[in-house]
Amino acid sequence: MIVDGRLAAGERINEVHLAAALKVSRTPLREALSRLAAEDAIEVLPRRGYFVRPLTCEELEQLYDVRPILDPAALRLAGLPPAAVLSQLSVINAAIEAESDPEKLIALDDLWHLELLRHCPNRVLVGMIEQVMLRTRRYELALMRERPTVERAIDHHGSITAALRRGDLTAACAALKANMTHGREPIFAWLRQREAAAVRQES
Repeated sequence: MIVDGRLAAGERINEVHLAAALKVSRTPLREALSRLAAEDAIEVLPRRGYFVRPLTCEELEQLYDVRPILDPAALRLAGLPPAAVLSQLSVINAAIEAESDPEKLIALDDLWHLELLRHCPNRVLVGMIEQVMLRTRRYELALMRERPTVERAIDHHGSITAALRRGDLTAACAALKANMTHGREPIFAWLRQREAAAVRQES
């Protein structure tokens, strides 16, 4: 609802109305709102409640500058994965190719990257990557709606896995960095269209 604009940027979230609209009780709704607050999709103002945080090009640019640094660094520390991990990466990538639901695609993509970094000894670094994953989730949801982008992600995953299978960790890290940067332009284009539409509505 936040991504598609049904809950607009800056809008106060009325828990009673939202619970009725979603046909859920307020307990699971509050759990969901707490999770969205942890992902920075909404903010909590004392004694005022939850408010929708805007999707912005500025935040997106800062977030997308981080993963191309963190993920290749974690992969270098992890080293070449064992055969079992490579097999699991192929299984997850096949599941991505077969999936069409945007939310499930995001979860599978995150799972693929965490499996890739499973043996990274620096768990603080992996934890930082997981935090960025949470913060980019609402942007990724917009991105994953575009099937050509999903197909490019599948191709990138295949290139990373192929490099690891032939023992070329340097090439795998380079392909991973490319994978981390390829999605920014489609999201930026979507955000610019969204912002332009909002300006037209205001005028």
